[in-house]
Amino acid sequence: MTTDNRPSGQTASPPSSKLLYFLWKNMPRLALILFVVVIYLLFGAIGSKKAQLEAAKKEAHLEQKKLVNAVVLKVEPQAIEDAINLPGSIEAWTKLDLLAKVSGSITEVLVEEGQAVAEGEVLARIEMADYRIALDAARASYTLAKSEFERNQAMLKKKVIPSANLETSEMKYLKAKTELERARLQLSRCTITAPMASVVRRIDAKVGAYLSVGDPLAQLLQIDRVKAVVGIPESDVAAVSRVREVGLTIQALEDRELVGQAYFLSPSPETTAYLYRFELALDNRDHQILPGMFLRARIVKREIPDALMVPLYSIISHGDQQFVYLVEGDQVRRQPVVLGIISGWQIQVREGLKAGDRLVIEGHREVEEGQQVKIVKVVTDVKEQLL
Repeated sequence: MTTDNRPSGQTASPPSSKLLYFLWKNMPRLALILFVVVIYLLFGAIGSKKAQLEAAKKEAHLEQKKLVNAVVLKVEPQAIEDAINLPGSIEAWTKLDLLAKVSGSITEVLVEEGQAVAEGEVLARIEMADYRIALDAARASYTLAKSEFERNQAMLKKKVIPSANLETSEMKYLKAKTELERARLQLSRCTITAPMASVVRRIDAKVGAYLSVGDPLAQLLQIDRVKAVVGIPESDVAAVSRVREVGLTIQALEDRELVGQAYFLSPSPETTAYLYRFELALDNRDHQILPGMFLRARIVKREIPDALMVPLYSIISHGDQQFVYLVEGDQVRRQPVVLGIISGWQIQVREGLKAGDRLVIEGHREVEEGQQVKIVKVVTDVKEQLL
């Protein structure tokens, strides 16, 4: 038996009314909880969708990478030359400045500037009258001294004169002989001749001009042979010292190609740029190569018979490192390399490659480590790709 403790006159509320009352009283709190739950579900849905989009994007990106077309070079050893290309100029084999050895007025100039002259050919003459007179006087003195000496020799044999007289006459004779030779030499110097086969570059002597000893007469250039002169940087001197022949190109002669023979390498630099003078001998019997012409010299320092050469554009640089991409199977692998000499548009790989490696030369800037590629062409000579 139960006992109802409610006051008399009150009836019990049904359970549904209590629930409604509870909901009504806690409506703000419930609404907030519901809002938080909705936000949480919404963020979860957004995150899931984002993950799906990222996955789809990544898959699409990978699919797109798989479509990269690649041209591959099969690396093979080849012979190359380690060469430097330097400018230079032509110089005469010999440049000779003629100077007056006697004083006097110029009476004749027999050549013109630019004229080729043979050895011994007369170029000009200095007035000879004074030197002829001096020669005649020297000859007369010589004749007299000679006669006196010979007479004293005969008299000494007869013991007519003492030996001292003979010695004195002998000294006079020898002195007169010397003066005669000097007079002949001075007279000969009035005729200026070419000491070698050459070309007259400049004439200083003018008819009527008076010259003193040491005044310039003319300048001659010997160009049957010429020198090709090139400045060698300090870093290449050791290698160039072993060179015996050098290929030359002279632009002024329609890019004529010649071969110069090594003649002289200066033991010390001749300019503030520390360039060492390197002279090459060139035959020039037709005199077509003229002093002052510019040239290009291709100096081969050494030959490498089995170099691995790749196109310059196939090298990728990152900081102070260089690398290439190699194909292994259908994927690419990043390979660091150590570079050597440059020859034209190719560069030597000293370390990092071996014969037979397949190098990506097109499409290599669109790939990444481990990415699959579609090989559209394999070449053994990169020139095939350039055609």
